Amino acid sequence: MGRFINQENQTVILGGGLTGLSAGHVLTKAGLKVKVFERDSEVGGLSKTIARGGFRFDLGGHRFFTKDKTVEAFVRDLLDGELVSVPRKSKIYMCGRYFDYPLKPLNAVFGLGIPTTLKIVFDYGTERIKRLVKRPANVSLEDWVVGNFGRKMFDIYFKVYSEKVWGIDCSRISAEWVEKRISGLSLAKAAKSAFFKFSGRDMPTLADRFIYPRLGIGRISDRLTEEIEKENDVYTGAEVRYINHSGSVVEDIGVDVGGCFDVVEGREFISSIPLTKLIGLLRPAPPEDVLDAASRLNFRDLVVVAVMVDRERVTDQTWIYIPEQKIPFGRIHEPTNWSESMAPDGKTLLVIEYFSFAGDSIWNESDGRLVDITVEHLEKLGFVKKGEVLGGAVVRVPKAYPLFEVGYKETCERLYEYLDGFKNLHLAGRSGMFRYYNMDHAIASGISTAEKIIAKQKWEVGDPGSVSGSGDEEVVAVLDSVL
Repeated sequence: MGRFINQENQTVILGGGLTGLSAGHVLTKAGLKVKVFERDSEVGGLSKTIARGGFRFDLGGHRFFTKDKTVEAFVRDLLDGELVSVPRKSKIYMCGRYFDYPLKPLNAVFGLGIPTTLKIVFDYGTERIKRLVKRPANVSLEDWVVGNFGRKMFDIYFKVYSEKVWGIDCSRISAEWVEKRISGLSLAKAAKSAFFKFSGRDMPTLADRFIYPRLGIGRISDRLTEEIEKENDVYTGAEVRYINHSGSVVEDIGVDVGGCFDVVEGREFISSIPLTKLIGLLRPAPPEDVLDAASRLNFRDLVVVAVMVDRERVTDQTWIYIPEQKIPFGRIHEPTNWSESMAPDGKTLLVIEYFSFAGDSIWNESDGRLVDITVEHLEKLGFVKKGEVLGGAVVRVPKAYPLFEVGYKETCERLYEYLDGFKNLHLAGRSGMFRYYNMDHAIASGISTAEKIIAKQKWEVGDPGSVSGSGDEEVVAVLDSVL
């Protein structure tokens, strides 16, 4: 395979999460010069694994499941021999008892009682009839869930947990988000899953197995970094201060790496950092209406508390969802149920997610107090005894999830319209595009962005001005070399 000409014209990647690193890996394999800049002290973004004294934990439970065979092959090749297959087994804890998730009618009937179940079925049927007469406009999460599950199911299962996760009323959460997040799922399909053992392989929400790196989800980012650094550079602790542009071209960035400031030029720029941050870094600044649009987009932050336990196992679950308002955290997972290598022999740990806004009482609480609060509630729920706890760790994750409020899509369109004016700036990833992306989507976004850049380059075949083959053929050749 040929190599790219103009090697001095490098691609600069802002953000060292899965998207930026996937793009960097593909570009590196193609022979391009690449520099990746990550603000955090470690790569991976939300998909990193933290190590503490023999215990390992992710920033929330991040399964890898995809219907994209190219992305699956990409990850399997990268982590050859490191992947394990994990059965999904999840519960919702509410009203003092456990319910299956995804929802299963038989479990719901016996858990909620016949009168409540009949009300759920009646409401569901009512919504089905309404849709035969007139299809309702789905604007909010509330609209969508009521239309697909009925009002009673919304009130019991969806409202409290959704508002706990996102911190705003369900009427303000965009229906477009929930359609993608629970794509294709309805009470009828949940019933099919329960009664006919449908595996849900075509519906990610109902998937019954997923693959997972033996040493944690962060191994994907670690391996991508290792591959990039064979030829190029990945910088951590790197804070981008500004992005210079002239006309329709981004020229360089000013970046502080470990206290040393430098100006980095590039031919192409990929941004997977939060879309709102990118807008704020541009110099000259964007027009006022663009700045105003960016100010209307918000993110939900996350506080993760890991509790190390002197016991082999606490649960047999992949996740446990906690919608109860009197319990401050929203989800629990036990990493050793995903991989036994996540804790020393005979030990385990529970990872608890607090959905938060930076600056609120949870975010500002001390680490020690957060661990104490967590252990107190785990003890009340019957998971652990205080004497079994070996220690704890706290990680705060700013801008963990885009907050998809009603109207966000139109706001994003204005930002995309403005940024599309730059010929060499490419938006990618969950935060970079302000989209709901699972891990496979984030990786695919990085790969496809790299493909676009590769297709722009001219190959060196004697005459520097000639091109060897079509762009599509070259993209296939590059992906073949990566996979």
